[in-house]
Amino acid sequence: MIRTPSTSERAHGLHTLGRWTADRAMATPDRVAIDDRGVVLNYRDLHDRSTKLAARLEQAGYGVGDRIATLTGNSADHVVLFFACAQAGLVLVPISWRLSPREIAQQLELAEPMALVVEDEFASLGAAAAERLLDPPPQAAAGMRGIERTPPAPRRSSRESTPEHRAVHDDDPLLIMFTSGTQGAPRGAILTHANCFWTNLALSRTIEITSNDAVLAVMPQYHVGGWNVQPLLAWWTGATIVLERTFDAGRVLHLIEDRGITTMMGVPANYLLLAEHPAFARTDLSTLRHAVVGGAPMPEPLLRTWHSRGVALVQGYGLTEASPNVLCLPDEDARSRVGSAGRPYPHVEVQLVDPVTDEVIEGAGSGELVVRGPSVFPGYFRDELRTAEALRGGWLRTGDLMQRDADGYYRVVDRLSDIFITGGESVAPAEIERVLFEHPAVADAAVAGVPDDRWGEVPEAWIVARPGVPVDETALIEHCAARLAKFKVPRRVRLVDRIPRSGTDKVRRRELLELWHREQLEGTPVASDPVTS
Repeated sequence: MIRTPSTSERAHGLHTLGRWTADRAMATPDRVAIDDRGVVLNYRDLHDRSTKLAARLEQAGYGVGDRIATLTGNSADHVVLFFACAQAGLVLVPISWRLSPREIAQQLELAEPMALVVEDEFASLGAAAAERLLDPPPQAAAGMRGIERTPPAPRRSSRESTPEHRAVHDDDPLLIMFTSGTQGAPRGAILTHANCFWTNLALSRTIEITSNDAVLAVMPQYHVGGWNVQPLLAWWTGATIVLERTFDAGRVLHLIEDRGITTMMGVPANYLLLAEHPAFARTDLSTLRHAVVGGAPMPEPLLRTWHSRGVALVQGYGLTEASPNVLCLPDEDARSRVGSAGRPYPHVEVQLVDPVTDEVIEGAGSGELVVRGPSVFPGYFRDELRTAEALRGGWLRTGDLMQRDADGYYRVVDRLSDIFITGGESVAPAEIERVLFEHPAVADAAVAGVPDDRWGEVPEAWIVARPGVPVDETALIEHCAARLAKFKVPRRVRLVDRIPRSGTDKVRRRELLELWHREQLEGTPVASDPVTS
């Protein structure tokens, strides 16, 4: 009798990530794959645990394309679940623990996962989010470890078809990563196995990671950078990931010296906090060959600070929809081209187009950056309209204004959209505005990101008060704090006579920012139109 092959024995697509742990378990079984705060997991155990979990998920009724959402900090258990999903053809949907219960419920409602895995630390947050849903997904008992013992039975909506039990294909979804939109509603970007394969292959051709590397991972695993900017490449090549749950500057500096960290990735705020730490000047950074920065443009003075310590930061540019790697400035150019985002990664094709006419711009010039290649996502989950807006003519529209010099190096000029980035987190002003409008004293509102030395940008709000309804800045900030993640809460709320708007009623955020800059130069609120009070 012919035996039915197990999950790990089936023929998978050439570019599926479920293959990676099997390859490493055969080549380097005893090498440490993950050092999770002193608890180590070698490649043999990573593969064994992932394979067993994949089989248990299939036995519980999960099939190709089924979604499992998570609410967890960085952990080796989460990595095991990721590779189990890769083997079984499931889709991991990591949700940020920094969000409010309302925001988490929105994402769960959109993703409709068949199960939700909540780490013990976030049990109350997960319960508060579930209370907002009419039909919450089943949760795994005992959190991340519990799903390995007894996966919950999957729950499907009426529009879900019977799950498939087949080999995993290259174009099957692997991740759904949430990203903010210009209208403030969450969008779930689908990343396939092929997307993740090609973006890591491209990364390997620019930022080499070998089996001898010790990679410090501090980016949260609900971010695409927590997977596709170094960690997955490290597990592909047999390196060791030193996995940190959160970012602590003092501990990171200790780990760099103590563990001989050779490469890491962070956002500009991470590198600022490290540079400002009292131990920075005396920490031995000699093993740190690569320090990758992403999420937002790096201030040039901060780049020079790191260069003076002998660390050539690898700058770059990317976006979730491109998996995310698009542009990179390699080590050899780090000092000579300070402020540049670099040139395209291998296997990534870019163009500049006129934002109005869509005419392609040749040579040196500026325009909207558009991207094409195997790492570009297939679309947003169950959102054909936004997918069509993002992918036009085979190109991903980034919404970012770029400048290209005669040598083909790119520099970020501005975002065409209104989204701003604070500490590496993308924030949609419209989302904050909607929350402000929920307050009975707010007649009109606008939000924009203003420059901040520590976080890059922070949210600031302008509101028109409703006549006869008392309100002050403290009350409005508290109103937002009860409904939004901390990093989305306005740092300041200004009362104005009117919000500048276009003829189509769109907020003229540039006017608000111009007013803000004038105030910084003059040191006092500017009595102009709109008038601050």
